[in-house]
Amino acid sequence: MSPRAGQSGPPARTLAFVESPVQLLNVLEWAHLHAGRIAAGAQEAPGAPDAEGAQGAEGAEGAGTGGADPAAAARPGGSDPATAFLPGQAAVPVPALPEPAPPAPAALGAVPPQSRRAAVRRALGRRAPGDRAPAAGADLTVVVLAPTDPMTRGQLRRMADLAREDGHRVRWEEARGGASAPFQTIGGLAGVLRRADRIVMGDPFSRYVQLLLTITRAKDLVVVDDGTATMEFVAQLARGERLVRWHRKGGRPGARDLLFAPVSSSARRRLTPNARRRVEVFSSMPVSEIPDGVTVTANGFAWTRARFGPPTVTAGADMVGTSLVETGVVDGERYLEAVRALAKAHGATRYFAHRREHPDKLRRLAAETGLEIVRPELPLELIARRGPVGRTILSFPSTVVHTLPLALAGTGVRVAVCDIDPAWLTDTASPRAQGFLSGVTGTARDVHRLAAVSLA
Repeated sequence: MSPRAGQSGPPARTLAFVESPVQLLNVLEWAHLHAGRIAAGAQEAPGAPDAEGAQGAEGAEGAGTGGADPAAAARPGGSDPATAFLPGQAAVPVPALPEPAPPAPAALGAVPPQSRRAAVRRALGRRAPGDRAPAAGADLTVVVLAPTDPMTRGQLRRMADLAREDGHRVRWEEARGGASAPFQTIGGLAGVLRRADRIVMGDPFSRYVQLLLTITRAKDLVVVDDGTATMEFVAQLARGERLVRWHRKGGRPGARDLLFAPVSSSARRRLTPNARRRVEVFSSMPVSEIPDGVTVTANGFAWTRARFGPPTVTAGADMVGTSLVETGVVDGERYLEAVRALAKAHGATRYFAHRREHPDKLRRLAAETGLEIVRPELPLELIARRGPVGRTILSFPSTVVHTLPLALAGTGVRVAVCDIDPAWLTDTASPRAQGFLSGVTGTARDVHRLAAVSLA
């Protein structure tokens, strides 16, 4: 169980809310760029407990290890979801980041209880009362609003390891762990939200994040990339529109949308800068319509390049998967045909699956295209930077056509993007889908643009 806010200890001046590994990656990129500003805000008093609370290591499993995963017990051998690959699949070798083992109980037998807890916390990589905070990033607490999807959870755990290695606090919230989970999560975060000076968020469209925004009094709000959705968020904010994900825009609002409309409207107002509140967008995506007063900061993936690589570049091509089928935008059969044709035309041998792609779809892809399906343990930007990676990376319109050229700058790897043919769209796709996807491709820099493949 994760520790709750409201316990003794100093307020976290910067709180970051993430629900996906890509969001957490971009929080780390933002923190790397703004390390001086974050460190300058740290005001932790010596001897005060840290943001994980005063309950000690024994009760802080969620913050220190990413929380217990109830689904793990149901998997054979309790296997981690990030390594539960489909039969016949292989993974790019990404070793888990081990945490130091706690000291043996015998070594702690004669130690007073307070010192014993401190020793356990240090052994687990957590700061004990009185420890000095890391120089940079010490005042950033990352709150993971854990999703239920096993692959996403696995990638988030590994990204949380990297965040802790950089000296940031990580607080894992089972925000979707049952009917009462949202009330427990929001109630537990209310106190620390009110005390925070800066809120960093990865998904302004998230109902969870929008609800949390109604509680905070922070004067600094930062939106980091959540992929192509960031482009739509900035445009909607500039036009004063309600916040709706691009693949749902054009459809009639459902009952839940109408019920949540007041909260969404409040969140949009809070994300509009004024004399008392500053708003920053930290993005690697092209932003054309910038709302008045919003600061746009470029994400150049400096943290990724400094932390990993450069990769070994192999001959041949790799392909990047997309969840456009899962979101109801592209027809599944058409997508399968397009992948087969693209792989054949460019000699691709590996297919890096998107974390939201359905296992049944991936099994068909493997059987009918001969591609080796890889389910990465980390966001693709980090996997590619670690290598090995093909000299050409093939992709359909998605975030990676903007991020991979930055992460792989100077490596000689070419990113090629294939347009989505309008005939591939489903009957239920948003009327804006084709124009939005074309915009994603057309605004990408340093990529080779491919025409849509012809399907027999």
